[in-house]
Amino acid sequence: MLARAHEPDVIVLDVLLPGKGGIALIPDLLDVSPRSRVLMLSSSSEPGTVEKALEAGATGYSVKRATDTELVSAVQTVAEGTSYVHPELGASLALAGRARAGPLSKRELDVLRLIALGHTNAEIAKELYISTRTTEMHRASIMRKLRLDTRAQLVNYALANGLIGPT
Repeated sequence: MLARAHEPDVIVLDVLLPGKGGIALIPDLLDVSPRSRVLMLSSSSEPGTVEKALEAGATGYSVKRATDTELVSAVQTVAEGTSYVHPELGASLALAGRARAGPLSKRELDVLRLIALGHTNAEIAKELYISTRTTEMHRASIMRKLRLDTRAQLVNYALANGLIGPT
């Protein structure tokens, strides 16, 4: 995809490339073009494959059977610098992460649901009758347990696991 001079390029890369494969190619591509973002495209929905691609530096991962609209959305999301995992893969990836990290407590699920609905830490604290600091501690615990880095990833997790409905 061609981008304007100030925007990074998005490279759509197949996992199953001849030779060393698409995942192994990611660090090489990012060395040559550090501002580029990589969206992996694959028929594989194995959580381990998705995790390897993201750990190698991919910004997103989608399935080949995604609709045209889903692919355009994936490219736009990755171009903005936000991580993207196709919703079909999000649940299995999150469940695999949860199995390693341990389950969320009921209170953490309450906090996660409110985060995903767009509430601020102060709003969550008021809603749940806890301090803002306690809300921040719950958010940090959730992110650690689920191995997520951003609020956007928390929203994707909540959507994929039925904690909130699509808007």
